[in-house]
Amino acid sequence: MWLRRLLGCAYKAEHFCTTTLRNRWKSYPSSVDTRHVFLCRKRRYSTIMAEEAKKLAAYAAVDNHIQARQLILQHGLSLSDLDRHPELDVAIDGADEVDSALTLIKGGGGCLTQEKIVAGCAKHFIVIADYRKDSKSLGQQWKKGVPVEVIPMAYVPVSRAIARRFGGEAVLRMAVSKAGPVVTDNSNFILDWKFEHAQNWKEVNTAIKMIPGVVETGLFVGMAEKVYFGMEDGSVKVRDPPLN
Repeated sequence: MWLRRLLGCAYKAEHFCTTTLRNRWKSYPSSVDTRHVFLCRKRRYSTIMAEEAKKLAAYAAVDNHIQARQLILQHGLSLSDLDRHPELDVAIDGADEVDSALTLIKGGGGCLTQEKIVAGCAKHFIVIADYRKDSKSLGQQWKKGVPVEVIPMAYVPVSRAIARRFGGEAVLRMAVSKAGPVVTDNSNFILDWKFEHAQNWKEVNTAIKMIPGVVETGLFVGMAEKVYFGMEDGSVKVRDPPLN
């Protein structure tokens, strides 16, 4: 019932915060993403999250980026953290792209490391996205590449190492509203690796993370348990991991 309520809340709201919700007395946490919900895009739904949040008064919320933290407080939810709640039952988040094996690209908004930490603390990781994020293989829809968070002093050697081993180009992400590169909540830089062809993403993820200076990648491999796609006609498409 609690998960159904959270999913219903996400589908109704135009924007909903990336959080991890944990029952104060029971272990029922969940994470919800700030992504646009296509089938509920009208402005009149912008207040629904606040109304639905009142039904979740028994839950505390663990943010995975600063904007989510602000939304949690704005909507009157009780804020917690992974120090107090290191084990989470369910995480619900969005994705920039999802392939047929439920491998995700995340980090278009720059919060990949904290999002992966939160997802990794959950027993179940559920993804909600619109139909435009649904791909047979990564790179089919999302053309901005795989985000890689790096220590600032290492961005040039990391960029060269990725391109040399896997091809393509790893470009420093530049800020739009200020001069200079994007700086993450962890005070790091982001490289966007624009790959040339499909890869063995598990091996790629492991190899990139072994490069000195890499903090985390935006590849979520083998983490998502189920994906809900909001379709253009208002229906919902559900995808489970392939049977091996």
